[in-house]
Amino acid sequence: MEAKQIRIVFMGTPGFAVASLKVLVENGYNVVGVVTAPDKPAGRGKKMTEPAVKKYAVENGLKILQPEKLKNPEFLSELKKLDVDLQVVVAFRMLPEVVWAMPRLGTFNLHGSLLPQYRGAAPLNWAIINGEKETGVTTFLLDHQIDTGKILFKESTPIGENETAGDVHDRLMDIGANLVLKTVDAIASGNINPVGQDGLIAGEKELKHAPKIYKDDCRIDWRKDAGTIRNFIRGLSPFPAAWAILENKGTGVKASLKIFFAEKETGSNLPAPGTVCSDGKNYLKIACRDGWLKITDLQLEGKKRMKIGEFLRGFKTPEEYMAL
Repeated sequence: MEAKQIRIVFMGTPGFAVASLKVLVENGYNVVGVVTAPDKPAGRGKKMTEPAVKKYAVENGLKILQPEKLKNPEFLSELKKLDVDLQVVVAFRMLPEVVWAMPRLGTFNLHGSLLPQYRGAAPLNWAIINGEKETGVTTFLLDHQIDTGKILFKESTPIGENETAGDVHDRLMDIGANLVLKTVDAIASGNINPVGQDGLIAGEKELKHAPKIYKDDCRIDWRKDAGTIRNFIRGLSPFPAAWAILENKGTGVKASLKIFFAEKETGSNLPAPGTVCSDGKNYLKIACRDGWLKITDLQLEGKKRMKIGEFLRGFKTPEEYMAL
């Protein structure tokens, strides 16, 4: 069967998924339905906000399903009526078997790592946090356990020394979209050779995981070495962002500080980790276990994101603070 004739349902929610949906639509593939998350309140005003995938689907006249629960009988009935051949999943939630087993050609997922490494919700963040030099995307057939299904295709990309999660995210988004097209074409033609992950795991020195990241996980520990902290900052930039507490040594007043980028600087006779040093105009650096981190992009609680020069113009006495 021609790839552009098979009936496809696309499942995804954030902007990362839009690129894959867009490439299918713009290349004439038969997307008969889009499943995405329900609208949710967001922002200070708690205004109801549509998922990025829904916005694109509305603009392109695609049928949209937004189930609260994926085992809801009404949703399952609607999905079955679409007479789907193949389901494509990108940045969506875990599917029950009754959903992923429904299409005759199965369901495949695009995952933001080179499986079997970095299974989980935040693969790109953890790869950079761990100092990896390479990452990529993988398409695999859904199975009972999350991110464990048979692998179809992979594509890798280097991680630059100065790249953040945001930088690599945008590149992976486009690489992933093209891999989705390749995978759909291969499945439609029967030209696939799924590879089980168990055999791949045996060849890995260490299996690294990528659990969901919460706010408390993002706090910087200044007692660690500068390289480790710098990778931590890069891996969480721009979202959810690494953070620390600035405490005035005299008054005890505290404020939360997000840090988006920093450079390493060597040093000797170092003060206590967390000590802040600045000329009040051009630089601000914080002591770590084995050196300094010069902060270049940051955001003080209640303020906008700034470059360090702009920040220091409104924050005249940084040397009076400690980073906790």
